[in-house]
Amino acid sequence: MRNLVLLCAVILPLAVTAEDGAYSPVVHDDFPRNVYWGDTHVHTSYSTGDANLNGGNTVSPSVAYRFARGEEVTAVNGEPVRLRRPLDFLVIADHAENLGIAYDLQTRHQALLAAPGGQTLLERYRAFETDRSQGMPIRGKDLGVDYERSVWQRVISRADAYNDPGRFTAFAGYEYSSPGTIPRVFGNLHRVVIFKDSARRTGQIVPFGADDSGRPEDLWQFLSDYEADTDGQVLAIPHNPNLSNGQMFALTDSAGGDLTTAWAEMRARFEPIMEVTQIKGDSETHPLLSPDDEFADFETWHSWGGRQFSPDEHPCCRGLPDGDPMVRKAGEYARSALKRGLALEAALGVNPYRLGLIGSTDTHSSLSTADSDNYWGKYSSDYPTPGRMTDQRSPGWPTQFWNMSPAGYAGVWARENTREEIFEAMQRREVYASTGPRITLRFFGGWEFRHEHANEPDLARLGYLRGVPMGGDLTAGPGGMAPSFLILAVRDPDGANLDRIQVVKGWRSDDGELHERVYNAVASDARKIGRDGRVKPVGSSVDVRTASYHNGIGAPELRVVWRDPDFDPGEAAFYYVRVLEIPTPRWTAYDAERFGLTDIPAEIPMVSQERAYSSPIWYHASAD
Repeated sequence: MRNLVLLCAVILPLAVTAEDGAYSPVVHDDFPRNVYWGDTHVHTSYSTGDANLNGGNTVSPSVAYRFARGEEVTAVNGEPVRLRRPLDFLVIADHAENLGIAYDLQTRHQALLAAPGGQTLLERYRAFETDRSQGMPIRGKDLGVDYERSVWQRVISRADAYNDPGRFTAFAGYEYSSPGTIPRVFGNLHRVVIFKDSARRTGQIVPFGADDSGRPEDLWQFLSDYEADTDGQVLAIPHNPNLSNGQMFALTDSAGGDLTTAWAEMRARFEPIMEVTQIKGDSETHPLLSPDDEFADFETWHSWGGRQFSPDEHPCCRGLPDGDPMVRKAGEYARSALKRGLALEAALGVNPYRLGLIGSTDTHSSLSTADSDNYWGKYSSDYPTPGRMTDQRSPGWPTQFWNMSPAGYAGVWARENTREEIFEAMQRREVYASTGPRITLRFFGGWEFRHEHANEPDLARLGYLRGVPMGGDLTAGPGGMAPSFLILAVRDPDGANLDRIQVVKGWRSDDGELHERVYNAVASDARKIGRDGRVKPVGSSVDVRTASYHNGIGAPELRVVWRDPDFDPGEAAFYYVRVLEIPTPRWTAYDAERFGLTDIPAEIPMVSQERAYSSPIWYHASAD
């Protein structure tokens, strides 16, 4: 019965013959044909501390929507800015903690002035404007729930106003910003909370933030109560596990207690996907965790002011309880979390880390741009300037700005550009991550794919008919045969050619050990995969001096059917696809060219190899 439930959860209704006599072959198709691009993690002036007071973002949240829709807007520094292509959907995810207070102080909003303590807070803000060295302590809870509700009503009403089904989807959402639960140790346990619903339902609550509780378990209970009380739907997206000090995908709950089946069920229910790449670094894997992966060290946040640190001596990790620093690292990255999920499923019967993968920016400037040649930084104070690469925001800021990554976006396979369709795609994990380029990626797993199927003109139709899409599940195949995977990757039409397609496998062996391997499935330029599984480098066409490249290498499209050569039907496993572009100039190279910079510190990378990550397909081992 369990296997039947798993398959039913991922196979969509599909008709491939016109039994009623319809001539058009797609009349009865009922599968997602469209990929929609969006950002689930944008901060505006309503994020009081980091975006507004410290980051300099004072523009209305409406700017974020207009920019995402493709309009030209004026940045805080007065310059015009625009996306090359509009996005399809957006989540403004301002911090729940002190939501909207700084903006309301700056605009002298009547709701704040009428709130208990509002006038006193305004006087403190006036003093802060005169002398910022004295700081600006704010506690939004002191203003009362009526004020909180008035701000939230503005947030959700604005989302409804910009939501345009079929053209542009705006979700109501916010960020829950727990700093972790280990005393005196920072551990990013932040989540973006996304509601499927309109203000009719979302208006019945006020956001639950870390000032209510720093334990994610309490957030999940709030989300469960929301669904029960309103008949609505909501999910949460963990982000920046690379800054969690091992706490995001830990082997205990947030209080250090043993994990239970109920805990695993709650987490799996409300956190079906994770943000694997964004401005504060890439969280797919770490070179220390995946030493055999030649592409593991991508946009890794492992420096403090330019100096490299081991996991145990990194300033973020000081003060942690005794323990193996590599065990902590394993709680910070997606690939390790997916492997841990296999072990936890064996122990608990439920996989709490059955995670789809997306990217988003985490911009605090209202400007959702993930293009290296149009990179406007994390904060409004990070806008393009000659010195921003080596600037540090404060002595306590963990890295110089060159370490910031211009990532990323979420690709979602859905039937229509609506809240309902996109939300449901996130729930079923039919989503993927990009570090910025809008690469089209299809990934199906099954038992019937043959090599010639890679060249089918309607590959998606075949994929849904004979297999399951990314985010899906496979149970034991006939005769213990190995699964095969149908994969298509097409370059961003305005971007770089593709280098290769790789399949990343993780599995749990009979002895309970967890393993991983990266397979090169197909490479461009007729490069052969060697007996050792390796492929010669694609080369580089990048001219750093002019911040340019050309598509004389690589391929505009790669297709392949790949079968697992090391399959054991008794071992639970997951598979996901990683698509690599050819090398391109990084945002630092574009800055150097535009500002005429020549004295660039050697440690600053100038070339990048951008990529996309599919959500996994899971194989569930036979009980026999």
